[in-house]
Amino acid sequence: MRINFILCLLLIGHFSFGQKLKKEIVLSQLKRANGYWQSHHNPEVWAFWDQAAYHTGNMEFYKISNSQSDLKYSEDWARFNDWKGAKSTNKQHWKYSYGETDDYVLFGDWQICFQTYIDLYNLSPSPEKIARAKEVMDYQIHSANTDYWWWADGLYMVMPVMTKMYKLTQDPLYLDKMYTYLRYADSIMFDQEDHLYYRDSKYVYPKHKSLHGKKDFWARGDGWVFAALAKVLQDLPKQDKHYNYYHERFKDMAVAIVSCQQEEGFWTRSMLDPEHAPGRETSGTAFFTYGLLWGINQGILLDPKFLQAALRGWNYLSEISLQADGRIGFVQPIGEKAIPGQLVDANSTAPFGVGAFLLAGTEMYRYLDRK
Repeated sequence: MRINFILCLLLIGHFSFGQKLKKEIVLSQLKRANGYWQSHHNPEVWAFWDQAAYHTGNMEFYKISNSQSDLKYSEDWARFNDWKGAKSTNKQHWKYSYGETDDYVLFGDWQICFQTYIDLYNLSPSPEKIARAKEVMDYQIHSANTDYWWWADGLYMVMPVMTKMYKLTQDPLYLDKMYTYLRYADSIMFDQEDHLYYRDSKYVYPKHKSLHGKKDFWARGDGWVFAALAKVLQDLPKQDKHYNYYHERFKDMAVAIVSCQQEEGFWTRSMLDPEHAPGRETSGTAFFTYGLLWGINQGILLDPKFLQAALRGWNYLSEISLQADGRIGFVQPIGEKAIPGQLVDANSTAPFGVGAFLLAGTEMYRYLDRK
């Protein structure tokens, strides 16, 4: 324990190849990354998960940047999409299996946008910003179905929407249904022994194994879940009857996550089988680093091993993933698993990877700001 504590102090004092870790440096790195993304991508794109996940990071970064251009970028995106996800008005045809068309209104990948719409509403209330979120989510929580979250990614897409909707409406049904939906997800994806999530029921061991016969936990999938739990705990009232369930799940996952971090600071795509798809990967690493730093900042993760892992994660993100021009590299492309032989390099980038980097860096800034 003491060795880990001393190592943490050394990392803090002489971080990034001898460069002292300061909040001003972190802020400049975040501005460089976000500036590169926004200058190379117009905000007028669809509201599906890949783009919407970026905006969850951009809105969190806005809380420390106070940049009107960052705020406008998300506002322009929201207006382009009419403050909606999937746009069907025929409730009889609303679906929640995988689908990219407008009838998949209840599919979580079309609901993550509501996180940003609610955040924008809270900054400057206007009813049209949350009208569709209220319509869709109110319909869902009053339905009899409980199997909405059948893939790990969906927990990040929708769990924070549920807590944000509760804060908005004070309707306790949002918290009750969030717990019900999570218990269903746990029943098909959560490994009680390793305290990690399979991406979905197709990948549960021993039905599915990694190349070397091990359990195949996909880093970005578990990153989605770990980040979702941080966001939920941030908004969930501590007196909620299920608060301890989320709290203990978050801590158990943190222990499992730090145990398989690679020396360079990243997590391999198949967490327990590094040779299944070896090499650097940014999106899972960024979500893990974000969750760890959030837990440290909130006084939940107290063991020095968590800080050690978080600092190593940020070192990788800021010194290797972040390129000189601001590009965030080594992001595994859109997919659902660790793919042997898939090329992931410094030119591999994606909006959700940038969003995750912004989340991690914002928490790193907050950690340094409170020291």
